[in-house]
Amino acid sequence: MKKNIIVGVCGSIASYKVIEIIRRLKEKKWEVKVVMTEEAKKFINPLTFEVISQNPVYTDLFAKREEVMHISLSEFASVILIVPATANIIGKISCGICDDLLTCVVCSSKCKIIFAPAMDENMWKNKIVQENVKKLKKLGYLFIGPEKGKLASGKTGIGRLASTEKIVNFIESLNLGGG
Repeated sequence: MKKNIIVGVCGSIASYKVIEIIRRLKEKKWEVKVVMTEEAKKFINPLTFEVISQNPVYTDLFAKREEVMHISLSEFASVILIVPATANIIGKISCGICDDLLTCVVCSSKCKIIFAPAMDENMWKNKIVQENVKKLKKLGYLFIGPEKGKLASGKTGIGRLASTEKIVNFIESLNLGGG
């Protein structure tokens, strides 16, 4: 079984939790490549993910490379994890908007794609967000979480990122059929 994963990191305070998710995936022998949105770089430095993943971090759709980056990354992946999945990324992908490297990788990919949402409860319960989630699920995209708990706003409610253990166990449980 090919254990290659793209971890798409979006702009959320929960992005610091992705460090532990990547560390745990590496322990389980996953080859991890990280794609960050511009918003994610406001929360965490790409160098952190480069050190943890032991691979370059990809942030720019138009970076000069020898290959077409969004195609080569999508072909590398046996699974894509978008974490923390924001209302923004869920909405863009549900509408087929490809305006950054992560959305282009997802649109180019044929592998399983998992969203691990994290946002305030009011955002998660927003009718538009829920319609986008419903549409993506109908199309075969997978979701883990969010969970109920303490949120960045200080409130308690649904919207907290699923635990590292749940996310990693979910990925490990996938039947990837050799990639």
